[in-house]
Amino acid sequence: MMRANVIGAGPNGLSAAVVLAAAGLQVEVFEAEQQPGGAARTMELTLPGFRNDFGSAVYPLGVGSPFFNTLPAAELGLEWVHGEACVAHPLDDGSAVFLEDTLEAQEWELGADGKAWVDLMRPAAERWWDFAEDVLRPPLHVPKHPFLMARFGLHAVQSADALAGRFKTDRAKALLGGIVGHSLLSFDQLMSAAVGMMFGASAPAVGWPVAKGGAQAIPNALIRRLEQLGGVVHTGRRIDSLDEIDTRDAVTMCDVTAHQLLKIAGPRLSPIYRRTLERFEYGPGAFKIDYALSEPIPWKAADCRRAMTVHLGGTYAEIAHSEYEVWKGRIAERPYVLLTQPSLYDETRAPAGKHTAWAYCHVPNGSKVDRTQAMEDQIERFAPGFRDCVLARRVSGPAELESMDANLSGGDINAGAFHMKQVLFRPGIRMYRTGTKGLYLCSASTPPGGGVHGMCGYNAAQAALRDLRL
Repeated sequence: MMRANVIGAGPNGLSAAVVLAAAGLQVEVFEAEQQPGGAARTMELTLPGFRNDFGSAVYPLGVGSPFFNTLPAAELGLEWVHGEACVAHPLDDGSAVFLEDTLEAQEWELGADGKAWVDLMRPAAERWWDFAEDVLRPPLHVPKHPFLMARFGLHAVQSADALAGRFKTDRAKALLGGIVGHSLLSFDQLMSAAVGMMFGASAPAVGWPVAKGGAQAIPNALIRRLEQLGGVVHTGRRIDSLDEIDTRDAVTMCDVTAHQLLKIAGPRLSPIYRRTLERFEYGPGAFKIDYALSEPIPWKAADCRRAMTVHLGGTYAEIAHSEYEVWKGRIAERPYVLLTQPSLYDETRAPAGKHTAWAYCHVPNGSKVDRTQAMEDQIERFAPGFRDCVLARRVSGPAELESMDANLSGGDINAGAFHMKQVLFRPGIRMYRTGTKGLYLCSASTPPGGGVHGMCGYNAAQAALRDLRL
């Protein structure tokens, strides 16, 4: 029986492992941490009984992943929990604008801009599975649905600023800005519109759910599937060099970032590929706070409780300025804050009557500046009295995040910047293949990049199987 090694038990590494095991390979996974899952882990980070997600928390691309969609989720213990709306975006006048889960509701919500928004998102939303099958594949492939992708690409290649010009009202522009802010790009850059387009379309197509019980349910489900196929996961096994495992006559998949691969496999890589990895650029980092709360967040716009994801930044212009400053390596005075409040809809996250939340903002890669007060000032701006609800907080800057997951280099949650070059060629023109026989990269440093969807691992495993003629 052919063998496969997988280094890293994040969602991409585990997805690659499942694909290879399903093809008949004998698979072993080696995970550095005692708890598998990478950035998709759930822990008691604040107080006993309060379950916070260490990294990712909300999963439009998880529930909308072509690979995850092939898994028997219920049998594997993975259940998606949805809020009443996908995203709440509070404004300074005490109201909020929402990303809704149907096109009809979205058109009504945005009023004068409703039709323009829906016309923009409808093609991908109504044909989500065709769209996802192409958009989450390597960029340089012949699309199965060329007209759908051409229409998407026409808008996605633009800057977010250009896309925002399609709307008349501040409400629609603010909603777009909050969604685009997930990209960690400056809004004047080409392709910064792509994330806004994709996440905007995902809402009416598949929603923005959380995993019941926490992010940990996702890697746990993948591990159960792997074990059903005869695979094994070894935790607490950090691999610092390929010499530490048996790679003879085996496929080796690396769920590590580009620079980590250079350290682990350097001597086995060609000089040209080593230079490719050396030139790979990381993006801005994250500064994150986990909370244990005595009660739900007291939003001025009470309807913000309709959604588990809340975008805090006020106007489009304010969010754009914040992200521009971070992209230029500076600290934004008023950071754009992304917040989740999963315990409103998932009662397993906290003791009865109590709640959890986490929030993060973007900072320059590796920044050591404490953003706690600035972030909480932003939350208080839209939810006066928030600090009075805090029972405990856990603050994690880029260094702390990287210490808990080495793939979060300098706090970069996307394992590499998403500018034009690194979207098309990530980490280089070879993408998953390294040029070394049997050695593949399967992390978010490959297409389609960050997000818990497993497609980097799936695509890399498919490349390996093609090379093996399986």
